[in-house]
Amino acid sequence: MIAPEGLLSENGSHGFSRRAFVKALVGSSALSVVAFNRLNAAVYESLASLNKQYPQDPSPDGAYWDAVRQHYIFEDGLIMMNNGTVGPMPEPVFNTLVDAFKVQCTSPCDVYGVLPGRREEVRPKLAAFINASPDEVVLTRNTTEGMNFVANGLDLGPGDEVVMSSMEHPAGIHPWRLKAKRYGITVTDVPIGLPPQSVEEITDAFERAITPRTKVISISHTVYISGLIAPIKELSEIAHQRGIVLLADSAHGIGMLNLDMKELGADFFTSSPYKWLGAPVGCGLLYVSEEVQDRLWPTIASSGWDTDETARRFETLGQRADPIVIALGEAIDFQNLIGKERIERRIQTLASHLKTELDGIRGVHLHTSHDPYLSGGLTAFSVDGVQPERIVDYLREKYNIVIRTIGSEEAGTRGVRVSTHIFVSLEHVDMVLEGVKYLADHA
Repeated sequence: MIAPEGLLSENGSHGFSRRAFVKALVGSSALSVVAFNRLNAAVYESLASLNKQYPQDPSPDGAYWDAVRQHYIFEDGLIMMNNGTVGPMPEPVFNTLVDAFKVQCTSPCDVYGVLPGRREEVRPKLAAFINASPDEVVLTRNTTEGMNFVANGLDLGPGDEVVMSSMEHPAGIHPWRLKAKRYGITVTDVPIGLPPQSVEEITDAFERAITPRTKVISISHTVYISGLIAPIKELSEIAHQRGIVLLADSAHGIGMLNLDMKELGADFFTSSPYKWLGAPVGCGLLYVSEEVQDRLWPTIASSGWDTDETARRFETLGQRADPIVIALGEAIDFQNLIGKERIERRIQTLASHLKTELDGIRGVHLHTSHDPYLSGGLTAFSVDGVQPERIVDYLREKYNIVIRTIGSEEAGTRGVRVSTHIFVSLEHVDMVLEGVKYLADHA
């Protein structure tokens, strides 16, 4: 398939270059729906061809991943290694987002007449992506909203206890603190190592913390401070043996890990598809297992909160930005074509290389486990004598690499965090290593 004239990338691929993209949008007319559809079809045709050519390519780099990288529209020279905060959209996702938002300009009646139907087409697609039922999927705006929906919606009162880890995100802490202040519940922290040495270290700590008053375990599945992937399956089994429900904050999970809700066993699971899945900012996932839906009250009420018998009753939000959800569906299509297992393997390979080489640099302290069961695409570390801000600034100034600081001095978690997604190459990782080694040697 041929891309519209002027929209071939500078290297001749079907993806359009940043220069051509800007020219098209700022020029005499915006891209048409037909042009966007042709561009998306060209991308998927290219990926399908690559899958046939490299069906089981085990190499961490090479032609396959070079070609995939071309479908991201980065500023010239930008190397994004902080999609743990916000990730980029692949070009088909951006095309679909613009196409859907254009409806409000050209045919506003379709905003309420057509787009809601397209939004609902995404629900079963998202459910299949995480191995859940569409009746268990709530379309939220982000992980924070999902965490609050669960904290607000559970009936808890004085004497009831919520157990969480010592490394929760503010969105995992403050909903329960609010609940404690308003309703008198107790919140207990469980210390977690940096990094923990085994699954048992974590599960044993939680078992020791559980009391007869414990009603909820609320824990980060993907720990933003340390890069830990918490053993949700094992913790869910412990919780259910004691009649406790488990809420997993997996802000980074979707798009990074090959998620399976039935295998993990969590009762509630929240995530942000705009980090690793490549969806636009403003869409989130809340999974509510069918077994516990009758224990959760809606936080926002409009028509359907008291009549819908599925998880949809937790999202009676009124008019919303459906194009964002529609673009989420496109992000799922993009990752499905590459393959969830292949994506997870790629992310793990890059992260493993980064961690192995960091271990060989004097003064570096890894905060992330080498165990692939306890780690994913987030790698956190600190360097003796080098402030985390210095590392972030140096890598941006010398290599145009974006990473971020993380943690706190008081908790002993202060450092930097690097994301290794599928658009990152081994060369990019080696640039990080080169920069860190230079700073460590000159500390």
